[in-house]
Amino acid sequence: MSTDALLQHFLMYVVVPGWLLAGLADYVCHRASHIEQTSGVAETLLHLLQFGLVGVPLLAALVLEINAAVLLIMLVGLVLHQATATWDVRYANATRRVGPAEQHVHGVLEMAPAIATAVVAILKWPAFLSLFGVGEARFSLELKHTPLPTWYLAAVMLVVLVCGVLPYGEELLRTVRASRLARAGRCRAG
Repeated sequence: MSTDALLQHFLMYVVVPGWLLAGLADYVCHRASHIEQTSGVAETLLHLLQFGLVGVPLLAALVLEINAAVLLIMLVGLVLHQATATWDVRYANATRRVGPAEQHVHGVLEMAPAIATAVVAILKWPAFLSLFGVGEARFSLELKHTPLPTWYLAAVMLVVLVCGVLPYGEELLRTVRASRLARAGRCRAG
Protein backbone atom coordinates (compact mmCIF):
# COMPACT_ATOMS: atom_id res chain seq x y z
CA MET A 1 0.00 0.00 0.00
CA SER A 2 1.37 3.44 -0.92
CA THR A 3 2.05 6.18 1.62
CA ASP A 4 -0.76 8.24 0.10
CA ALA A 5 -3.19 5.34 0.53
CA LEU A 6 -2.02 4.82 4.13
CA LEU A 7 -2.53 8.51 4.92
CA GLN A 8 -5.98 8.50 3.32
CA HIS A 9 -6.97 5.40 5.32
CA PHE A 10 -5.59 6.96 8.51
CA LEU A 11 -7.72 10.04 7.84
CA MET A 12 -10.85 8.10 6.90
CA TYR A 13 -10.77 5.32 9.49
CA VAL A 14 -8.91 6.84 12.46
CA VAL A 15 -9.05 10.64 12.47
CA VAL A 16 -12.63 11.21 11.29
CA PRO A 17 -14.26 8.50 13.48
CA GLY A 18 -12.14 9.48 16.49
CA TRP A 19 -13.10 13.11 15.99
CA LEU A 20 -16.80 12.31 15.78
CA LEU A 21 -16.67 10.06 18.84
CA ALA A 22 -14.84 12.80 20.76
CA GLY A 23 -17.73 15.13 19.90
CA LEU A 24 -20.14 12.64 21.46
CA ALA A 25 -17.89 12.30 24.51
CA ASP A 26 -17.91 16.11 24.88
CA TYR A 27 -21.71 16.10 24.81
CA VAL A 28 -21.72 13.42 27.54
CA CYS A 29 -19.38 15.62 29.63
CA HIS A 30 -21.72 18.60 29.13
CA ARG A 31 -24.70 16.55 30.18
CA ALA A 32 -22.90 15.22 33.26
CA SER A 33 -21.89 18.75 34.29
CA HIS A 34 -25.49 20.03 33.85
CA ILE A 35 -24.57 22.95 31.61
CA GLU A 36 -28.25 23.83 31.40
CA GLN A 37 -27.93 24.97 35.05
CA THR A 38 -24.65 26.87 34.58
CA SER A 39 -23.35 28.13 31.23
CA GLY A 40 -26.60 27.35 29.43
CA VAL A 41 -27.67 28.40 25.96
CA ALA A 42 -24.63 30.60 25.31
CA GLU A 43 -22.19 27.69 25.63
CA THR A 44 -24.42 25.43 23.56
CA LEU A 45 -24.49 28.04 20.78
CA LEU A 46 -20.68 28.10 20.87
CA HIS A 47 -20.72 24.30 20.48
CA LEU A 48 -23.05 24.53 17.50
CA LEU A 49 -20.85 27.21 15.95
CA GLN A 50 -17.79 24.97 16.35
CA PHE A 51 -19.75 22.06 14.85
CA GLY A 52 -20.46 24.17 11.77
CA LEU A 53 -16.91 25.49 11.55
CA VAL A 54 -15.57 21.95 11.24
CA GLY A 55 -18.60 20.46 9.50
CA VAL A 56 -18.34 22.62 6.38
CA PRO A 57 -14.65 21.82 5.75
CA LEU A 58 -15.26 18.13 6.50
CA LEU A 59 -18.13 17.98 4.03
CA ALA A 60 -16.04 19.85 1.44
CA ALA A 61 -13.14 17.41 1.85
CA LEU A 62 -15.46 14.42 1.62
CA VAL A 63 -17.26 15.37 -1.59
CA LEU A 64 -15.20 17.99 -3.43
CA GLU A 65 -12.02 17.67 -5.42
CA ILE A 66 -9.21 18.86 -3.16
CA ASN A 67 -7.69 22.00 -4.61
CA ALA A 68 -6.70 25.45 -3.31
CA ALA A 69 -10.35 26.36 -2.67
CA VAL A 70 -11.05 23.34 -0.46
CA LEU A 71 -7.73 23.71 1.36
CA LEU A 72 -8.53 27.37 1.99
CA ILE A 73 -11.97 26.39 3.34
CA MET A 74 -10.25 23.88 5.62
CA LEU A 75 -7.62 26.35 6.84
CA VAL A 76 -10.14 29.13 7.50
CA GLY A 77 -12.43 26.64 9.27
CA LEU A 78 -9.50 25.43 11.37
CA VAL A 79 -8.46 28.93 12.45
CA LEU A 80 -12.03 30.00 13.22
CA HIS A 81 -12.71 26.73 15.06
CA GLN A 82 -9.60 27.17 17.22
CA ALA A 83 -10.56 30.77 18.04
CA THR A 84 -14.11 29.71 18.91
CA ALA A 85 -12.81 26.79 21.00
CA THR A 86 -10.71 29.24 23.01
CA TRP A 87 -13.74 31.49 23.48
CA ASP A 88 -15.84 28.45 24.48
CA VAL A 89 -13.35 27.18 27.07
CA ARG A 90 -12.85 30.67 28.52
CA TYR A 91 -16.64 31.07 28.84
CA ALA A 92 -17.15 27.56 30.24
CA ASN A 93 -14.38 27.94 32.83
CA ALA A 94 -15.98 31.17 34.07
CA THR A 95 -19.42 29.58 34.50
CA ARG A 96 -18.85 25.94 35.48
CA ARG A 97 -16.22 23.39 36.40
CA VAL A 98 -14.62 21.80 33.33
CA GLY A 99 -13.25 18.50 34.63
CA PRO A 100 -10.14 16.61 33.53
CA ALA A 101 -12.04 14.18 31.28
CA GLU A 102 -13.71 17.02 29.41
CA GLN A 103 -10.38 18.85 29.10
CA HIS A 104 -8.85 15.75 27.47
CA VAL A 105 -11.81 15.45 25.11
CA HIS A 106 -11.31 19.10 24.17
CA GLY A 107 -7.70 18.27 23.31
CA VAL A 108 -8.89 15.67 20.80
CA LEU A 109 -11.52 18.05 19.42
CA GLU A 110 -8.90 20.75 18.92
CA MET A 111 -6.25 18.50 17.39
CA ALA A 112 -8.44 16.38 15.09
CA PRO A 113 -9.22 19.21 12.63
CA ALA A 114 -5.56 20.26 12.67
CA ILE A 115 -4.43 16.70 11.95
CA ALA A 116 -7.07 16.26 9.24
CA THR A 117 -6.06 19.52 7.58
CA ALA A 118 -2.36 18.61 7.77
CA VAL A 119 -2.94 15.15 6.25
CA VAL A 120 -5.03 16.60 3.41
CA ALA A 121 -2.37 19.29 2.80
CA ILE A 122 0.33 16.59 2.64
CA LEU A 123 -1.74 14.46 0.27
CA LYS A 124 -2.40 17.48 -1.95
CA TRP A 125 0.92 19.27 -1.45
CA PRO A 126 1.02 21.10 -4.83
CA ALA A 127 -2.49 22.49 -4.20
CA PHE A 128 -1.44 23.52 -0.68
CA LEU A 129 1.69 25.28 -1.97
CA SER A 130 -0.42 27.07 -4.58
CA LEU A 131 -2.09 28.96 -1.73
CA PHE A 132 1.29 30.60 -1.15
CA GLY A 133 1.97 31.47 -4.77
CA VAL A 134 3.91 28.32 -5.71
CA GLY A 135 2.22 27.03 -8.83
CA GLU A 136 -1.23 27.77 -10.15
CA ALA A 137 -4.02 27.83 -7.56
CA ARG A 138 -7.36 26.32 -8.58
CA PHE A 139 -10.32 27.78 -6.75
CA SER A 140 -13.13 25.90 -8.49
CA LEU A 141 -15.56 23.83 -6.44
CA GLU A 142 -16.15 20.55 -8.22
CA LEU A 143 -17.25 17.10 -7.12
CA LYS A 144 -14.49 14.54 -6.61
CA HIS A 145 -13.41 12.90 -9.85
CA THR A 146 -13.07 9.63 -7.93
CA PRO A 147 -15.68 9.83 -5.19
CA LEU A 148 -15.23 8.19 -1.83
CA PRO A 149 -17.27 4.98 -1.48
CA THR A 150 -20.97 5.66 -1.02
CA TRP A 151 -21.08 3.35 2.02
CA TYR A 152 -18.33 5.44 3.67
CA LEU A 153 -20.09 8.75 3.02
CA ALA A 154 -23.36 7.28 4.31
CA ALA A 155 -21.61 5.95 7.42
CA VAL A 156 -19.98 9.31 8.14
CA MET A 157 -23.31 11.12 7.72
CA LEU A 158 -25.00 8.61 10.04
CA VAL A 159 -22.28 9.03 12.67
CA VAL A 160 -22.49 12.85 12.31
CA LEU A 161 -26.22 12.58 12.94
CA VAL A 162 -25.87 10.22 15.92
CA CYS A 163 -22.75 11.77 17.49
CA GLY A 164 -23.36 15.41 16.60
CA VAL A 165 -26.69 16.65 15.32
CA LEU A 166 -28.98 14.71 17.67
CA PRO A 167 -26.95 15.14 20.89
CA TYR A 168 -26.23 18.83 20.36
CA GLY A 169 -29.83 19.41 19.23
CA GLU A 170 -30.94 17.84 22.51
CA GLU A 171 -28.43 19.99 24.39
CA LEU A 172 -29.84 23.12 22.76
CA LEU A 173 -33.42 22.15 23.63
CA ARG A 174 -32.40 21.29 27.20
CA THR A 175 -30.56 24.58 27.75
CA VAL A 176 -33.34 26.66 26.17
CA ARG A 177 -35.94 24.88 28.34
CA ALA A 178 -33.87 25.46 31.50
CA SER A 179 -33.40 29.12 30.58
CA ARG A 180 -37.14 29.60 30.10
CA LEU A 181 -37.93 27.87 33.39
CA ALA A 182 -35.38 30.04 35.21
CA ARG A 183 -36.85 33.23 33.68
CA ALA A 184 -40.37 32.12 34.59
CA GLY A 185 -39.23 31.40 38.16
CA ARG A 186 -37.64 34.85 38.45
CA CYS A 187 -40.80 36.49 37.12
CA ARG A 188 -42.94 34.68 39.69
CA ALA A 189 -40.52 35.52 42.50
CA GLY A 190 -40.22 39.19 41.51
